[in-house]
Amino acid sequence: MSADHTKGPRASTMSDSAHQGQGALGGALDKVGMTGIEVPVRLRDADGATILAPAKADAFVSLDDPAARGIHMSRLYLALQARLEEHVLDLPLVRQVLQAFVASQGGASTRAAVRIAFDHLVKRPSLVSGNAAWRSYPVAIGGEIGPDGACYTLHVRVTYSSTCPCSTALARQLVRERFLDDFGAQQLVSPADVAAWLDDDASLVATPHSQRSHADIDVAVADCDDAPGFIELVDAAESALATAVQAAVKREDEREFARLNAHNQMFCEDAGRRLKAALDRDARIADYRIEAAHVESLHPHDAVCIVVKGIAGGLRP
Repeated sequence: MSADHTKGPRASTMSDSAHQGQGALGGALDKVGMTGIEVPVRLRDADGATILAPAKADAFVSLDDPAARGIHMSRLYLALQARLEEHVLDLPLVRQVLQAFVASQGGASTRAAVRIAFDHLVKRPSLVSGNAAWRSYPVAIGGEIGPDGACYTLHVRVTYSSTCPCSTALARQLVRERFLDDFGAQQLVSPADVAAWLDDDASLVATPHSQRSHADIDVAVADCDDAPGFIELVDAAESALATAVQAAVKREDEREFARLNAHNQMFCEDAGRRLKAALDRDARIADYRIEAAHVESLHPHDAVCIVVKGIAGGLRP
């Protein structure tokens, strides 16, 4: 690591340990930089206005010169801050940041990487009641460049409900057995008697279990100038899963949520396949990695499915 003392009234008298030799050990390094840098990101809201949001960034360059002791970290910091403060965050801006990182090192680096993570606030409508409320989606944007090319990535996390198909079948079996115990001796049962039986709490002898679940989705894009946005990815994932968690909920919304869960029972394998099919339909996505985790209510451990697109040299499980 090296501070950059190239400016200021006493710059000519201040030492720079980056250029004083590497000591006993030398050699090139793959990545040198900083993690958890506190930065603002400029976003565009639904009305087209720009807003600032707090974020954390990781910034790296390679150290290709085996004789250099360290990189100029302050140059990375200042290059990142200047661009994030002035421009709306998108993948073309990430490309500019990476190019600035390499240029800032005066020929000592040929590769650069950056990742910027933050919570993306979006106002979401309720299922049926006409209300709306804010949801916060963890997202990240990043990329890497080098002599062999560039890669640009987006990450989103979506949270949803997963009702267990096995538990549903077992609960249905117990309810059926109770019905036969209560009505099995009768040749005919009136609709009114069945309706009254269904309304009786004693008849509901079992219910299926469900749990809050989340999917972490990483995508690599074919062209950073033609890429899906964060909310496009979130919308595609929530549409595929159909049971995204809700913020503003009246009784009619909760009833609709229960209906959606009944019609979209999911093991983690089902969630993984639904998300895979959704991403495969988007030609802008060159590669992806999906991790669906069902935070079990039955077990003290989670059920997890991981799936990748499977291209040569691509993202791995």
